[in-house]
This record gives sequence, C-alpha cells and structure tokens, in this order.
Amino acid sequence: MIEHTVSPDAAGQRLDKYVRRALKGVPLSHLYKMFRTRKVKVNGARGKPEQLLAAGDRVEIWGDEAKLLAGPAAGTGAGTGTGAGGGRGRGARLDVLYEDDDLFAVDKPAGLAAHPGTGITGATLVELVRAHVKGADALPATEFKPSPAHRLDRETSGVILVAKNRRTMAALAAMFEAKEDVQKQYLALAKGKMPKETGLIDLPLSEHEQTARSKDRRGVNLQPARTRWKVLASMKEASLLQVLIETGRTHQIRRHLQSAGHPVAGDTRYGDFNFNRTARTRWGLRRMFLHAWRLTLPHPVSGAILRLEAPLPPELREALKALNLPAPA
Repeated sequence: MIEHTVSPDAAGQRLDKYVRRALKGVPLSHLYKMFRTRKVKVNGARGKPEQLLAAGDRVEIWGDEAKLLAGPAAGTGAGTGTGAGGGRGRGARLDVLYEDDDLFAVDKPAGLAAHPGTGITGATLVELVRAHVKGADALPATEFKPSPAHRLDRETSGVILVAKNRRTMAALAAMFEAKEDVQKQYLALAKGKMPKETGLIDLPLSEHEQTARSKDRRGVNLQPARTRWKVLASMKEASLLQVLIETGRTHQIRRHLQSAGHPVAGDTRYGDFNFNRTARTRWGLRRMFLHAWRLTLPHPVSGAILRLEAPLPPELREALKALNLPAPA
C-alpha cells in the first residue's frame, strides 16, 4: 500500500489528478480501474475521482508498491532523445529577471526546449527552473514543482514567468486565459517595409492542435486572433516591429505576419526561404528574430503591477547593426 498525506499546497485538486501524479508509470485505464475496484481511499473511505482534496487528507492506494511506482516502460519517449533537436539550448543557464516567494521570471534563450522529449538533448527549461529553486527536485511526485506558467516557441527568446507553488500557477493560468490584465510585447524583424507605421491583424486562426477526426466531424475550428504591430525602424528589405498580441494562439505572430506578406526573419516554418537566406548570409542572422520583450501583469498574490523586460539578445542586436537599424532602447 502507498499512503500520502495531502499538503496545504496540494489541497483543492481532484483526487484523480493527485493519484496520477503519484503514479506516473501507471496507464490511465488501469488507474481508473483502481478507482472502480475501490483500491483508492481517502481517510479510509472509497475515493471518487472527482472529489476535491483538503489539507491533511490521507490518501491510500492499495496494490504492489514496487509495480505502482515503476517508471514508464522503455521506448515510450518519456526520456531525452539523441536527435539533432538539442540546438542552442544545450548547456543553457538561467538568467533570472525577477524573483519573490511565489514566482520568478527568466529570460529564455532561443533554442531552449521547455520540456524533455524525443529528440531533445541537453537541459530543458523545466529542468533548469526546478534546479534553481532549492529543494524542488526532492519534492515527492504529488507535490507541485516550479513550472513555467506559459509558453514560448523553442526558437523564441525572452520573458517567461515561473510559478513556485500551485496557488500562483492557478492564478497565473486564469490571468493568461482571461488576457484582460496581461500585456505581452514582442520584437520581431519582418520581411520588407510595412505599408504604414501601425496596424492590426484581426484574422482567425485554425486551432493548432485540432485532431484530424475533429476536422472531419466539425470542420476546421477557427479561433479569434488579434495582433497589433508598430514599426520601430525600417528599411527597404526589413522592418523592426514592436508586436502586441491580444490573444494567445499557437505561433500567432508568425502566422499573422506571414498572412500579411511580412514573415518573421529566420522562421523556417512560416518564413520566406530567400529572405531567410539573405538574413543569414548578409546580416549574420542564424536564428528566428522573435523576442518576448516585455510582460506586464498584476502580481497574482499581491496585486502589484509587475513590469518585466528581457533585453534584446546580442545576436539579434548584431543583425540590426548589420542592417543599419537602431536597436530599441
């Protein structure tokens, strides 16, 4: 039998989620069979998947402890791979921009993957942030471990917030979902000269993770997406933009600027091949020029306004210098 006492930080979550964290190697189908056969109990009574846990609750999981706590079988892709995906994130170190008892902000370098996975070599952001917080790696599986509260594309650099506890993570998740009090500003180098000094791209985007089955049944699911841009500096071949996103769709800036005919420099997925080659050979740009520059939001606990800024990385400044474009102050 495995027994856990629910900590104050773990309180408030569903029992099935708590048990899933405790038994990471157990298939989901088997886990719910354990619920049906009354092998999960809370304070001696039958546990129900949807019930909410309180601090001090005693969770009992009946079964062979060695088998239940065994990790995922080899070949499932849970570990790190040996492919070429390690990129520039290998050997990365955290650059902390701000920190308090509930959260901290880091300046993520381009090429650093957020999570371990197939084809990922070297350190990941999750591993680095947990190594940064003393004692985080020693926490049991049922306890919350410091985690990024939002995402950046792997090749995008800049500000990322990390929650240190479950309360902060829940508050930040709600804030990013509502988007009303959060302002995200990016810097992007776009192909060509923009038609005017400011603009708005209001173009719905297809849901990035919609399954083929869902598309066949419902058609393509389009989601509202709004991107505002402002020209900071420009010349005939490229424009440095300050970009503010009002929605948080996957690859939003990259897809919107591509749709406007001004793709991001160095973007191998949505970009322009000839423009990317020019950026690499003439301006020395060897990564995507997209940087999460500024993040402004209320502190999820104190309510004080946080204004976070990650300076433009040296390699992007050098590209602007080669273009004779001034870098932002």
